[in-house]
Amino acid sequence: MGISEERVVAVIMVGGPTKGTRFRPLSLNTPKPLFPLAGQPMVHHPISACKKIPNLAQIYLVGFYEEREFALYVSSISNELKVPVRYLKEDKPHGSAGGLYNFRDLIMEDDPSHIVLLNCDVCCSFPLPEMLEAHRRYGGMGTILVIKVSAESANQFGELVADPVTNELLHYTEKPETFVSDLINCGVYVFTPDIFIAIQGVSTQRKDRANLQRLSSFEALHDVTRSLPKDFVRLDQDILSPLAGKKQLYTYETSGFWEQIKTPGMSLKCSALYLSRYRFTSPNLLASGDGTKSATIIGDVYIHPSAKIHPTAKIGPNVSISANARVGAGARLISCIILDDVEIKENAVVIHAIVGWKSSIGKWSRVQAGGDYNAKLGVTILGEAVGVEDEVVVVNCIVLPNKTINVSVQEEIIL
Repeated sequence: MGISEERVVAVIMVGGPTKGTRFRPLSLNTPKPLFPLAGQPMVHHPISACKKIPNLAQIYLVGFYEEREFALYVSSISNELKVPVRYLKEDKPHGSAGGLYNFRDLIMEDDPSHIVLLNCDVCCSFPLPEMLEAHRRYGGMGTILVIKVSAESANQFGELVADPVTNELLHYTEKPETFVSDLINCGVYVFTPDIFIAIQGVSTQRKDRANLQRLSSFEALHDVTRSLPKDFVRLDQDILSPLAGKKQLYTYETSGFWEQIKTPGMSLKCSALYLSRYRFTSPNLLASGDGTKSATIIGDVYIHPSAKIHPTAKIGPNVSISANARVGAGARLISCIILDDVEIKENAVVIHAIVGWKSSIGKWSRVQAGGDYNAKLGVTILGEAVGVEDEVVVVNCIVLPNKTINVSVQEEIIL
């Protein structure tokens, strides 16, 4: 099969409702993968990146959410991108590699030469065509997207050592206690179908080990993998670590941006990264205005066509405004995500905040935070249908849905 005839299938792991607990209160009423970043659902960004892969045959979303939660989105994105997108619901947790293996027959229906595997909660420039090209040159079973980070933050991720000349993966360890390397795993992969043989090998090995009757009680006590079901296979510990240094896995270092979207605060940072990327990929999605006939726009701003913004409002940088939102006269918005059906009244100020669906912010009120994306209260979050009354200041707070704030609050979680 020549390169021009090779087909590629993409698989995006989207997790489930029990996985996105750190994303609350924003994940209480919408699946985390459908939360909007830069005006588009989180999962839209990896999907649109997959669209650029040559000979892409199919995109699968794999997770634990009910199919009805994704049905509308999957249908609309398939029509929009003219690529078949299908949601596959896991019956039980199979692990990051086991989930892939569980649907191997469907994935292999198109007889792909390569499988691109991505995690939905990754915000990235997704250099997938370049990565696929590098993977073909390496000639291995898999290629991992990697990036250099600070030595202080590296141990929060999977650290790895690669050959500086061949880029072969030599060593891999997940969240080590001591510093190993400033190269980390980005959660984006290219595999050949041989990955299924490797995953099956882990399952078989585990099954054989469970059948051994001669295992001493001491060994059984210290054998962590014995307690795992044979079909639960983790990509990092069970596949990447054992295959490192065996000329099967390689790395491709990205020079673009990369972040993990674990918390609401990080979603605001990632929205900014995607907005800045629109300048090069989708400039038509960015708003403009000088305050004469429409609002003054500063920097990268997305405004949904159905939103109504008063011409005297000042918006940006890093602002995303969703459907049917209303922004009143003299309002000032900086570094924020405004969700569907929000009303921001005259002269209100919103800075470093996420304002939940159907919420309202009163006249001359301020909803703001310090903007530390990693701090628990670094970004102010208003859940769904929160009302902030006139002339109230809300600073560094998380407010759960359906609350009314009629006095100023600071550094609080309002339940």
